[in-house]
Amino acid sequence: MLLWLLRVVYFAMLLGASALVANMFLEDDEPGHAVVAVVTILALGGVIFYTDVREKQKQITTISALYFGLLLGLFLGWLFSLALDPLFTYAFSSHPQLVQVARVVVTVICCYVTISTLLQTKDEFRFIIPYVEFSKQVKGGRPLVLDTSVIIDGRIADVCDTRLIDTKLLVPRFVLQELQAIADSSDKLKRGRGRRGLDILKRLQTNPKIQLEMHDANIPELRTGERIKVDERLVILAKALGARVVTNDVNLNKVAQLQGVDVINLNELAIALRTVALPGETMTVKLVKPGDQIGQAVGYLEDGTMVVVEQGRALIGQDVLVVVTSVYPTPAGRMIFGRPDQRASGTHTPFPGPGQTPGGSRQMDPPPPTGPTGGSRQMDPPPPGGKP
Repeated sequence: MLLWLLRVVYFAMLLGASALVANMFLEDDEPGHAVVAVVTILALGGVIFYTDVREKQKQITTISALYFGLLLGLFLGWLFSLALDPLFTYAFSSHPQLVQVARVVVTVICCYVTISTLLQTKDEFRFIIPYVEFSKQVKGGRPLVLDTSVIIDGRIADVCDTRLIDTKLLVPRFVLQELQAIADSSDKLKRGRGRRGLDILKRLQTNPKIQLEMHDANIPELRTGERIKVDERLVILAKALGARVVTNDVNLNKVAQLQGVDVINLNELAIALRTVALPGETMTVKLVKPGDQIGQAVGYLEDGTMVVVEQGRALIGQDVLVVVTSVYPTPAGRMIFGRPDQRASGTHTPFPGPGQTPGGSRQMDPPPPTGPTGGSRQMDPPPPGGKP
């Protein structure tokens, strides 16, 4: 709202300046000059407004380098003009008007040199103290550098839709080049993965909930002339920017941690967000295949967690209410063990009860002694009085 108010005031000032200039020329009876002046002012203001609206994602480093380079160039141009003024006066003694032209040329050259120098060294030359303080106070923490694997995976786009990420996402140019190389591969599978990665990048770029930036990765550590692998360049860039790496690559995760770079592994994040089940809880799961042991059946929750159901093989293909008996952690997540909940019918209890073994089967009483014929021995009735 404040930005649009600023733009309205900007156009109002342009119209006011145009009316003032037109009135001055009309008073001098020069209507042609009035029209040219108004068109020039409005065209110049329109070009500046269009450029501002088109470039939505502006970098504070670039803007600061431009402003400070301009101020430094004007200051140096003024100093050089004062120093060279006697020389200009002597050289252009026959044309005094060229002295002003020479001063302007010197100032323009100084502005160009200072702005160009600061733009090319803005990532390594921390001359701008207000920018340094500003970058340390950005809400949401350090930026996130996306790896090729996490872009192709695609889950990062779904995570961004949840507004969980409130910091800037950086995609280095060399990662984009790697995606383009994969998309142009002769292998059909690689080509499909590369195109999927480019589609995910387009989705992230058009997502208004996040800020995505294509980073040039123009830092001294990467300008050594040596051919460095993409994983190593990611770690070097993240370390130089104080950023975190988002990846699915286990090896990159280990290398980055060894070099002191924080890593967010989406696979670990997905495992941490899986359903938490406690013994005694119930859940509904569809049994899809038999298990390894006799009578077992296997089903899966929506997040991919495997559920092994004892005595459930006869229920394969059905949605079964399962009582959790134990949870076993694995490197790939959690594995849940349970059994069908039949407490309502009274035919089964979920946990070992009196007379049951830990495996769930009821312990049978020993058989009665048998007689010589193999049948059960008939016991004599007790004698009267209760004595044998």
